[in-house]
This record gives sequence, C-alpha cells and structure tokens, in this order.
Amino acid sequence: MTGPRYTALVASLPATVPFVGPETQERERGAPFRARIGANENVFGPSPQAIAAMQAAEAEIWKYGDSTSYDLRHALAAHHGCAPENVMVGEGIDGILGYLVRLVVAPGDAVVTSDGAYPTFNYHVAGFGGALTKLPYRDDAEDLAALLDRAAELDAKLVYFANPDNPMGSMLPRDAIEALLDRIPEGTLLVLDEAYVEFAPEATAPRIAIDDPRVIRLRTFSKAYGMAGARVGYALAAAPLIAAFDKVRNHFGMNRSAQAGALAALQDHGWLEHVRAEVAQARYRITAIAAGCGLTALPSATNFVAVDCGRDGAFARRVLAELGARGVFVRMPFVAPQDRCIRISAGTPQDLDALAEALPQALAAARG
Repeated sequence: MTGPRYTALVASLPATVPFVGPETQERERGAPFRARIGANENVFGPSPQAIAAMQAAEAEIWKYGDSTSYDLRHALAAHHGCAPENVMVGEGIDGILGYLVRLVVAPGDAVVTSDGAYPTFNYHVAGFGGALTKLPYRDDAEDLAALLDRAAELDAKLVYFANPDNPMGSMLPRDAIEALLDRIPEGTLLVLDEAYVEFAPEATAPRIAIDDPRVIRLRTFSKAYGMAGARVGYALAAAPLIAAFDKVRNHFGMNRSAQAGALAALQDHGWLEHVRAEVAQARYRITAIAAGCGLTALPSATNFVAVDCGRDGAFARRVLAELGARGVFVRMPFVAPQDRCIRISAGTPQDLDALAEALPQALAAARG
C-alpha cells in the first residue's frame, strides 16, 4: 500500500511553517500567557460597530459569503478614491500573497526580498518553486534601492517591500519611495506591503497612481482594525492585475461575517483614532520599560517596538525564552544582526505591567 505521490517540489520543501502560534506554545508550557504581546495583534480589539455587524451576520452564516465581496470592495474603493475594479479582497495579506505568487512566479523565477523580512512571503515563493534572493537590511531598515537594483540584475518577477517594516518597525517616507519608482525594472512587480500603515505618520504611504502596473499595494484589517482572526485583507492595483486574481483565488474563501465586520470597521473612524492613541501610548511605555532595564527601543511606526538587547542573537533568544517562562509572549527577528532584538507588540496597561515585572528578571536570568 502506498501513500500520496508528492511532487518533487513539495518533497524538497522543509516540514516547517513560518510561525509557531502562541496557542501551541501555551500547550507546550502547560499554562496560558499572562501577556500575549508577540504576534502584533491589536489587543484593543475591533470597533464595537464591527462586533455588532458580525453578530448580526451570524444568523445568516448558513449562506456562503458574497464571492465578489461586492459591498466591501465598493466601500474600499470609495475609501481610497479608486474604482472597485482596482480592489481585490482576500483571506488576509497572507492569502493574497499566495495568490499573487501563484499568478506570476513559475519554478525558477527570480524573486527579491530582504533577509529577515516577512517569512510568509518566502514560504509562498518556496511553495511555488521561485528562486528567492534575500538582501540584508541597511541600518535596521529594508533597503528599497538595493532591492530594485538586484531585481534588475536578476530579471525578478517580484520585489517584496514592507512599509512600515516588520519586524523592525522602521518606515521609509513616501517621498523616498516615490523617487525610486522609476527604478522598478521592466517586467518586475513591486509588492508594497502596507499592513501597518494606519499606525505610521501621515506622510508614509506613497502617492502612486492606482493604474500603475508596476506596483501592487496590500492592506489588512488584522492590525489597526483589530480583526486578525477574521482574516480580511485587500489589494490595490491596476484593474488587469486585479482581474487576473479571479483565475486563481478561492472564490468562496471569504467568511460572510468577516465581510460584514470589515465593512462596519472601515466606517468607524472614531474607533480607529482611539486605537491609534492606545498604540502610541503603549509604544511610549514599552520604550520606557526597556530604558529602565538599560535597553534601547528602536523608533517604531507600527503597533510593536523592536528592543535592542545589546548583545547577539543567542542572548536575545535567552531573554525571549525567559520571558516566555514568566508568562510573557513576545517574538524576535530571525536574522542577524537584527536578531539582537526582541519584538514587543503594543499591549494593554495590564500586559505592560506584566512586561515591566518580567523583563528585568528575564534579563538577569539570561545574563546568568
């Protein structure tokens, strides 16, 4: 008796996933975390209007969701001043990245990203057989100019660039991005991941014509809108590219209640401002807690703060483990030299009280 005959590509892939979830870690440690501030979730939650909309939609959960996400797409188009044909809704940015790679990357095609940037993108590229080239960060930030230059050398299909960046929290002002657009090589698509842009300063998002065929922008309801579990993301791009997604996307992949919740969240501007204020306050306190322990917090344009532990990655991993042992869930960058840091998501006052208690103890244990 034989099992499934995997493709040669699948057989060659490592048996790994990009992230180990906090629930898995809680099961392994046999206790819940006191503070869940590692996954860049928005602990301040979704708009009450979004919650009410999702609760109302549950009575009709027996129906499939609208396969075109018509209402949400039209609302997003109005929000961004474009046509619905320029908007595609998908299962979070993660899902959209998978569809995008499937659309344009054949086995062996070159793709360029930063070493240590969002690993889920790399996961999709590997899964479709792309040839991934990773460039180092420069001064703890992704180097867009270098990425585009390497793409020209390799005739890359895609260049991935997050602004603001995860895991370091840095951002490139929109003028700097706009100045580099003409360096996008012919036939290369710039994937501009703007998952955290709602937390960033006003002049962060570049002014790019919606019909510019060289760029696709990705946004999400997981971060500022507090709906990570609902899995709602969207892409903004030229109409022909958006239409091409219909060839590969899961047409009934969008949860009906999640669509309703995202639509209500988009319209609740007051709640978004409330979340921004809470996040700014949390970033300030994380910075103060780090400073009180003799550590340096990097400037952040996101809902998390990268904290420099002052040594190498091995030391930072010990700090991470000691925090986990004390019930505080945080994460860290994967690649040196950024792995000298730990990454702490904005939390409630109670979450940060737990951090303030645990971090000095974790540092002492890691040093010992």
